[in-house]
Amino acid sequence: MAEEKKPAKKAAKPAAEKAQKKAEKPAADAAAKATKKVAKPAVDPAADAAGKAAKKEAKKVAKKAAKQAAKQATKQAAAAVRDKPRPAPKPAAAPKPKQAPERTLKVTQIGSPIGREAYQRATLKGLGLNKLRRSRVLEDTPEVRGMIERVKHLVRIDAAS
Repeated sequence: MAEEKKPAKKAAKPAAEKAQKKAEKPAADAAAKATKKVAKPAVDPAADAAGKAAKKEAKKVAKKAAKQAAKQATKQAAAAVRDKPRPAPKPAAAPKPKQAPERTLKVTQIGSPIGREAYQRATLKGLGLNKLRRSRVLEDTPEVRGMIERVKHLVRIDAAS
């Protein structure tokens, strides 16, 4: 087997050359920083405070003017809606007379809802029953029949017609 040759390492730089570069770098950085800094002009603190107060006052006035303009626009929009002519109301249609149901049931409450489940109390209210021996004449529909089925032990059913 042939031995593989490793590439030769780069020659080490002399120590003197390294030291010289390190010394040059901080000096170059300091020079760059000095050129970047711009001297600020001296400002009179009293004049600066007066300028800030004037700016603040101008901002306050502008805000007040904007608020006033918005209020005026709202008033104009409300006036436009208010002054708009409205159409004449349509005459109300005569209510249709209710037809008597073909088949009815007479439901009488015979049991107390005290101590019963909440759904049973609600069903009695839905049937229009709230006290013992109260009766209601209801239309014979599947909905009413279903409600009666849930509380059949609390009500008596008679055929009204």
